[in-house]
Amino acid sequence: MKISKFTTSVLALAITAAFSAQAADDRFIIKVDNSKKGVVKALAKQMGGELKLDGNGFVAATFTGKDLSQVKGLLNNPHIELIEEDARRMPLSLYSDDMGNAMTQQLTPYAVYQSQANQVAFNSNAGMKVCVIDSGLDRSNQDFVWGNITGSNDSGTGNWDENGGPHGTHVAGTIGAADNNVGVVGMAPGVDMHIVKVFNAEGWGYSSDLAHAADQCSSAGANIISMSLGGGGANSTEENAFEAFTNAGGLVVAAAGNDGNSVRSYPAGYPSVMMIGANDADNNIADFSQFPSCDVTTGKGKRATTTSDETICVEVTAGGVDTLSTYPAGMATSASLSIDGSAMATSSMENSGSIYGNTYYMGTAEATDSGANGNVCVIDRGNISFHDKVLNCENSGGVGAIIINNEAGMLYATLGDTNATSIPAVGAAFEDRAAIVGSTNADITIGTSDYGFMSGTSMATPAVSGMAALLWSNHTECTGTEIRDALKATAQDSGASGKDVYFGYGIVKIASADAYLTANGCGGDVTPPTGGDITASATTSRSKGKNNVNLTWTGASTSSVDIYRNDALRTSTSNDGSFTDAFRTSGSFTYKVCDQGSDNCSAEVTVNF
Repeated sequence: MKISKFTTSVLALAITAAFSAQAADDRFIIKVDNSKKGVVKALAKQMGGELKLDGNGFVAATFTGKDLSQVKGLLNNPHIELIEEDARRMPLSLYSDDMGNAMTQQLTPYAVYQSQANQVAFNSNAGMKVCVIDSGLDRSNQDFVWGNITGSNDSGTGNWDENGGPHGTHVAGTIGAADNNVGVVGMAPGVDMHIVKVFNAEGWGYSSDLAHAADQCSSAGANIISMSLGGGGANSTEENAFEAFTNAGGLVVAAAGNDGNSVRSYPAGYPSVMMIGANDADNNIADFSQFPSCDVTTGKGKRATTTSDETICVEVTAGGVDTLSTYPAGMATSASLSIDGSAMATSSMENSGSIYGNTYYMGTAEATDSGANGNVCVIDRGNISFHDKVLNCENSGGVGAIIINNEAGMLYATLGDTNATSIPAVGAAFEDRAAIVGSTNADITIGTSDYGFMSGTSMATPAVSGMAALLWSNHTECTGTEIRDALKATAQDSGASGKDVYFGYGIVKIASADAYLTANGCGGDVTPPTGGDITASATTSRSKGKNNVNLTWTGASTSSVDIYRNDALRTSTSNDGSFTDAFRTSGSFTYKVCDQGSDNCSAEVTVNF
């Protein structure tokens, strides 16, 4: 799990370079050759303009109460090449959280839109119940239908409705936060939940705790188990408990892990458990999302065989980067920022308080600067730590700090574990740099909130758990395994074409899954990934002491094909429908035939010698 902090202005993941334009507050761009800029700036000031930005080959200025045609009339000068409106630019991603303050209005997290959960109505009469095995759900947050929530107390971990940290409360909000005009809305708003608190005061538990928790979930009548947790090493007791829950018709969902490597984490790695990876708001895989192989090897030496099992690797993904959800009351941090009176996207860094002052640009703030005295420091990211930038601002007499990202998107950061500063400090998006650097004043407020951001496959997992409950509530005749299959059959293919180790089948799309089950019923098979229209077969023989594998295929579309043996490229050869591989070693060998240079491949065929 990775934690970022809550913003109350524009709750958005600003990762793309796409923007929306709108008319902008009497502000205009005046294009002029740099050698003539002095004359034009003087003319602009003479005509009532207020200079905001001096750029390369242009200046920006405001002319209060004037429209474009009026400004063109005022600045009738041969040195001016062009005058145009200076349109606002707001950072966007493919999917964004709603704008506003979750303490006073209801916001919809981006993953709800991304997954189409806002397009399907939750059937609250269907009897769905999600069992959340985590750190407890704190009763202090009122964004839940508490009459629908039960839990299991444990002498070692304490009461289920008292948090052992914010993680469990955040997870539960993603699943089932109420649709009640405040806070956030979950994937299955108001769904019945049973909470099992398994983490002790040190923040960990045992595999036996999870096995016991699975039994508690079953006794509570849960349909779905959601686990945003994991660790190394398989355990048969734990595995058997989740297998029994699945065999009884349930669905178990768990996080792939956050180390960004190919290690298989458990319980997600058990075949009876659906492993979930994380993507961001732009449909990119999260850099922390683990991606274990789907291959499993049995036997040793010459008797070793390798097969592919899609139930032991990532099956689907969902939004898990900077996910907005519920916190125990007052445990999250909120921030708001206004520049020259206009609200702007921001993120809290450190130090509560509310300040208003004139802005002063400090560059990268690598040293104290007397010009910052009494002002809000505007600082560029880079070269030194965020903490030292803010400290230099404060030691210069600055009353607050705004640190601007040096790459596309919002700056989410803290001042570290040994913060020695006291002035409010916030982050800002790179896309807003020009407006902030050219501003006159700023208003910063940092306080506490009941809602905040976290990142991790821990956040993607409850999203899928909630979506599964949403889907299942409309198709109660299905089993958990059939719901699992429908999620995979209709996921949006992302990353490499076809199923891959990062996204699995792709990003969950619930409206598509709902339509799929309506059309095909619960028994529909998983739709094959894109491609896969090549059919291959193999026969074996021996001659002159060598093993021969005679491959034949149909359906390839390129002039040459790639032949893979045990997932390594064996050769590229003409697409004539046959190829013979000869070698002397023994063992099990897996082959597939692919269109050259593509992921359009046949199913694997295995031979043994």
